[in-house]
Amino acid sequence: MPLVLRSLASVVLVFVAWSASAQSTLETVQKRGSLVCGVNGEAPGFSQPDANKQWQGLDVDLCRAVAAAALGDANKVTYVPTTAAERFDVLAAGKIDLLARNSTVNLQRTAGSKVRFAVVNYYDGQAFVVPKKLGIDRVPGLADKIVCVTKGTTHEFNMAAYLKLRQMQALVMNFDTADDMYKGFFAGRCQAVTQDATALAAAVVASGKATDYAMLPDIISKEPLGPYVRDGDAQWPDIVRWSFHAMLEAEERSITQNNVDGKLEAQDPNVRRLLGIVPGNGKALGLSERWAYNIVKQVGNYDESFERNVGQGSPLKFGRGINALWTKGGVMYPLPLR
Repeated sequence: MPLVLRSLASVVLVFVAWSASAQSTLETVQKRGSLVCGVNGEAPGFSQPDANKQWQGLDVDLCRAVAAAALGDANKVTYVPTTAAERFDVLAAGKIDLLARNSTVNLQRTAGSKVRFAVVNYYDGQAFVVPKKLGIDRVPGLADKIVCVTKGTTHEFNMAAYLKLRQMQALVMNFDTADDMYKGFFAGRCQAVTQDATALAAAVVASGKATDYAMLPDIISKEPLGPYVRDGDAQWPDIVRWSFHAMLEAEERSITQNNVDGKLEAQDPNVRRLLGIVPGNGKALGLSERWAYNIVKQVGNYDESFERNVGQGSPLKFGRGINALWTKGGVMYPLPLR
């Protein structure tokens, strides 16, 4: 066989072998029978085991929603705590199927990288917390103070940029994990701590000493938080994205865990399509037509998830604020499920 033909044949064989072994994330998850979800593990309200070692949180509910859509069972999730520094490498290496770790969506984390964000499931902003006894009421009061921050996060960059722009000096104490950062702060190793406002509030409430601390009013960044997936598999981010939008759509249509079965008899075309009575969406995603029904029945709509994890049904008591539906003054806008 001529050399050119032998080379061509080798290329064809390699391509065929690669094609035969290539497997989509959905196929991997379904073959395994569980979703492997990377989470924070130390973020009250977002992802943390409760006293009974059951995982709870807004990000946990997103993992459960994807499992309900892909596997028909929201409980088929294995949670893998990851640090801020390693989270994207762990995802890119294929050790997890989905990263739902209160991660800020920004350009450099996705453009030209091996990961992609799927959707924004919570809008936040970076803030600072200080002990009230210091009498600091605005960020300029942190000049020459020690500030605790988690290494490898956008918070580290945002703070440095904010201080530089204002020609301020502050001493930075880096920690590998948020848990270590808060331990250092509450032990008095630094005079301030910075992170997303909701994470700060959660940590202060969890400390049991909320009356001793104050959050400064300065919000220094936009922190749209959302799940990430590996690059190169167009189907999987669609499944993650639309799983979240199904929760939003259910809220907008007043469909809850308790009434979703009754909604199967609804005449509203939008409800019928969402719940799979009118087929098409499931086929488009490569899922059962009951994928969105399974999410609402097993996890709930976005409002139900928000309220029990960070809202009025939780110790955090956060208001919906900017995370309210667009019809109620917020920015949460379910994309059309049709």
